[in-house]
Amino acid sequence: MSSSSTVLVGSALVLAAAAAAYQFSSSSASKDAEITDIDEMNEDEFITADEVVKIFDRLFLEMQAVLAQLSQQVQQIQMSGQQIPEKQLRMLLRGEFERALGIKQKVILDEYDMDEECLEEATWEFLEKEEEYPKVKKAVERFQKLWENVSGESVVGRRPGQEGETKETEPTELLDAQKTVEAAEVYFDALTNAMGELVQGMKSQGKNLREPATAQELQMQFASVANEKGEEALKSMGITQTQFQKSIEANASNPVVGRSLAALQMKQQQALMSMGVPAA
Repeated sequence: MSSSSTVLVGSALVLAAAAAAYQFSSSSASKDAEITDIDEMNEDEFITADEVVKIFDRLFLEMQAVLAQLSQQVQQIQMSGQQIPEKQLRMLLRGEFERALGIKQKVILDEYDMDEECLEEATWEFLEKEEEYPKVKKAVERFQKLWENVSGESVVGRRPGQEGETKETEPTELLDAQKTVEAAEVYFDALTNAMGELVQGMKSQGKNLREPATAQELQMQFASVANEKGEEALKSMGITQTQFQKSIEANASNPVVGRSLAALQMKQQQALMSMGVPAA
């Protein structure tokens, strides 16, 4: 999927369709460095699984907001009729994302009185025992997916010593512009309906969507189901997720497709507002 379309489709609901990415900024310590065994750490240096989950969940939420803002900027550019070359746009989005991530990461780690290297080492240790720490695995891979959508790198499930392998893919039959738009409509509708179901469930429990804790809970729940719901909707049309993504990329320069995606995003934003979902 093109960078702009990844933002528009993968994050158009303000809360984003990405289940999400563990990727520290480029200043991270080498992944090949020896990892300290958690059991050997001093008690005052011990990082709990709950802390790792909270940090990644917060990074995910805050970077989703950044992605939503970038999405709006890309939408404005597209609606003005301007076209940015795919490679240039990808680099631009990645650079802005990394810059914001570095800032937010530092703030969060300072609040936890924790440094990046210690968090990274603890995270890898928990992931070596992922069956014992499923919440860590879920939080990390959710953030990995977010980064993957922005960077184009295959990082979901990456572990120490792995260098972001490129997934092998079979030749894909691309959709024409009209079919791509039709698939996008089905995809966006599925995501909107998924959000509607979550909102209805929370309202039935008497929860106030305007409360920050509830809004965050809604975002996390949506991120957990969005990809599956979107993929199921595409499957009903006989289209795979990969086929859909590559078709959007192939048709990215088509002004009809660009306008249609922008219109779908606006339609979704209006639907979310009518549901009472807080803006990002």
